[in-house]
Amino acid sequence: MARFLIKLIVNAVALWFTTLLVTGVHVIPFAPDAGASVITYLLIALIFGFVNTVIGGVLRVVAFPLYVLTLGLFALIVNGVLLLLVGWISGFLGFGLVVDSFWWGVLGALVLGIISWLLGLILRPVTARD
Repeated sequence: MARFLIKLIVNAVALWFTTLLVTGVHVIPFAPDAGASVITYLLIALIFGFVNTVIGGVLRVVAFPLYVLTLGLFALIVNGVLLLLVGWISGFLGFGLVVDSFWWGVLGALVLGIISWLLGLILRPVTARD
């Protein structure tokens, strides 16, 4: 359970950094105060984890021939689509992630992946103890 919470917080922090770095990706909190912003980032990270696990797994299996054909570059497209899907789901709930276009989604997914990877490297000793 602790590993899940750490990964959720890492994804929320990575999403926050992504919104600071990529101008086409931003978050609309459900209330104007700072606490609501933190909860919004955590909820979006939870939605992203679910979408990435369930729908992303299916997409990766179905698109495997394209992964091989493009030497893995198709993963950028799949991750951009998943980020757009998270934006659509969170927008449907009335708050959340806003991605301006498909290419902003691809760039946002790339930045999000790099930041999550870097934060995961930093926190690897903490998660390895569990």
